Parts: sequence; C-alpha cells; structure tokens
Amino acid sequence: MDTRIDKIKEILQKEGYKVTSQRENILKAIVNNHHEHLSPDDVFDIVTKRNPEIGIATVYRTLQLFEKLNIVYKINFDDGYSRYELNLGNENHRHHHLICLKCGKVMEVKMDLLDSLEEKIENDGNFKIVDHNVKFYGYCSDCITNTDIKMED
Repeated sequence: MDTRIDKIKEILQKEGYKVTSQRENILKAIVNNHHEHLSPDDVFDIVTKRNPEIGIATVYRTLQLFEKLNIVYKINFDDGYSRYELNLGNENHRHHHLICLKCGKVMEVKMDLLDSLEEKIENDGNFKIVDHNVKFYGYCSDCITNTDIKMED
C-alpha cells in the first residue's frame, strides 16, 4: 500500500499540488479502503477518527481534486450519494457493479464482456468510446436468503 500512496503523492507534486497532512490522511483512508465505494461522509468518518481537526469541506475539496487528477473515480449508484473508488490503473475500463435493491450492498463484477459490442458501436457509429459504466440492480444472496425473494430459473 505504501508504494501506491507514494505514487499518488508523486502525481500531486508533479501537477503542482502540495502533499498536505489533510490530503495525505484522506489519501490513506481511500487507499486503505480501496475495496469499498466510499462517500465523502464515509471518508470523513474514517479520517476524523485519527484527525478530528479535518473538516468535511476539506474532504469534499480533496476528493474533487483527486477526481480531477484521475486518482479516484466518482461513481453514482442512483441512491442520492456520490461515491469514490480508487483508480488502480490496471483496467482499460472501469468494472461493473451489482447493486442490491434491498440492503444497498454494492459488489464488483470484474469481467468486461462489452469489448466486441464497443467495437461494433465504434465501427457502425463512427464514434470513439473511451469508457462505459454498467450497473445491474437486483438482490444479493443475503437478502434472498433472509426474505421471500425467489431466484427464478
């Protein structure tokens, strides 16, 4: 994890931004929870446990800066909250998400089966696709098990 933090610090410095203690603490919260889809409030809660002097406005501004610098992706799951996900830099496209309509759990789908569809769209539509975002809505296994929701064959 430290090498990832160091690389991101280099990006900030290269782009002319100072690596302040607030930015570093917010960065560590995101990197240490890279498997989560954190809202600004989630980041604020994590950071203020160790650094209660950081304000929510600082968290919002820092997340906007990190998004601008491609350090994080801003994601909308249609639940009224913006969430952020660390850009791991090892994907041609962002992965897809499964969103439970009952509990709100978000799971990642690592496979990307849209490459051939993108190629066809580009060829037929004379359009260069640089990214896409797919969300699947349904019910997670916990909600299916604990309620009367049935899996259809």
